[in-house]
Amino acid sequence: MTKTLCRLLGALFLPALAACTQPDNSPQAAARLPGAPLDTMTDPATGQPVIRGPVLTGTAPRTPGKSSTASSIGEPASQSAEALNTATRGERAQAASAPTGGERRLGTTVASLGDPSQPGFWVRTPLVKSETAGRIVNPANGKSAKVRLIPLGGPAGGGSQVSLPALQLIGVSLTDLPTVEVFAG
Repeated sequence: MTKTLCRLLGALFLPALAACTQPDNSPQAAARLPGAPLDTMTDPATGQPVIRGPVLTGTAPRTPGKSSTASSIGEPASQSAEALNTATRGERAQAASAPTGGERRLGTTVASLGDPSQPGFWVRTPLVKSETAGRIVNPANGKSAKVRLIPLGGPAGGGSQVSLPALQLIGVSLTDLPTVEVFAG
């Protein structure tokens, strides 16, 4: 009797178990799957409805033979920092000359490379409210550069953007984030 009862329960249990493993083809289940079509979706930028379709994941296909690396963003890979530095020897000598006096120390700032395509000796910094002549000093080696101080929004403790020729003149690697002293006058 017990053996027969176990066989009967097993015969009833297996179909019930098989029914539990059947795929759920409901729309709610399809929406939970990655890449499944969405019922409704709007573009957050425009508020317009988006065409119903699969949710795409991964990366976009690339053009054969082209690649995008950190060295090729914004400039051809063949251009070096020296090629972008358009300052003449005379301009470099003038920028490196000793200060004439009457300077006022504005503070220190973390310097990063500004737009390398912009020529000249300049610093965009939140330490000034109007454009003025100034100087930056690298305290690590004492080298300085006369620059044009250009206002940059943000808190006074925020970082500054320095031109390529100015960074090279004060002996800073273009990938470093040194603290430099800023003077006006």
